[in-house]
Amino acid sequence: MITAGDFRNGMTFEMDNGVWTVVDFQHVKPGKGAAFVRTKIKNIMSGAVLERTFNPSDKMPKAHIETKEMQYMYNDDDLYYFMDLENYEQMGLTLEQVEDAIKFVKENTNVTVRFFKGAAFSVAAPNFVELEVTSTEPGFKGDTASTTFKPAELETGFSVQVPLFIETGDVLRIDTRTGEYMSRA
Repeated sequence: MITAGDFRNGMTFEMDNGVWTVVDFQHVKPGKGAAFVRTKIKNIMSGAVLERTFNPSDKMPKAHIETKEMQYMYNDDDLYYFMDLENYEQMGLTLEQVEDAIKFVKENTNVTVRFFKGAAFSVAAPNFVELEVTSTEPGFKGDTASTTFKPAELETGFSVQVPLFIETGDVLRIDTRTGEYMSRA
C-alpha cells in the first residue's frame, strides 16, 4: 500500500478498478485547513487523464508493472509487432499502445514493453536513439553560429527542430523523453 503523501511522478497504483500512473503532483499546505495532494493521473489501460485531489493519508494498493526487453519487428496496417528476445514469440500491439515510442523506433530496435497482469499496455523507446535525416531545407554558409532552428524529418517520419547546419543524410542523436535534437552522431 502507498499513501498519497508518497506520490512521485511515474508511480503506479490501483484505484476504482483501474491502474493509474502519476503524471504530475503537488503537495499543498494551505494556511487554513488540512494539507492535500493535487495530482494529474493517467489510466494506463485507457489513456484517460484526470485531475484529482487526495488526502495525504489516503492509501491505495501499489500496481506491480512488469517490463520486458523486446525487439520491434515491423508494422502491418494498424498492428505493430514485437519479438520477445528470450523465447522469440511475436506480439502485436495497437497504435494506442505504442504511439509515444513508435515515432523514435525503427525496425530491429530493442524497446521496453510494460505489462500489467500479463497484458501489454505501453512501449518505451530507449532514452537516446540515432536516426537519419531524410529531408530538411538546406542551410546557408555562415549559419553555423546562430541559434535559429529549422524542421527536419527523420527516417521514422518524426519531425524535429534542428540547427541550420544539419543537412539531409546526417545521423542525429535524439532524446526520446523530450523529442529534442541532442547532437550529430
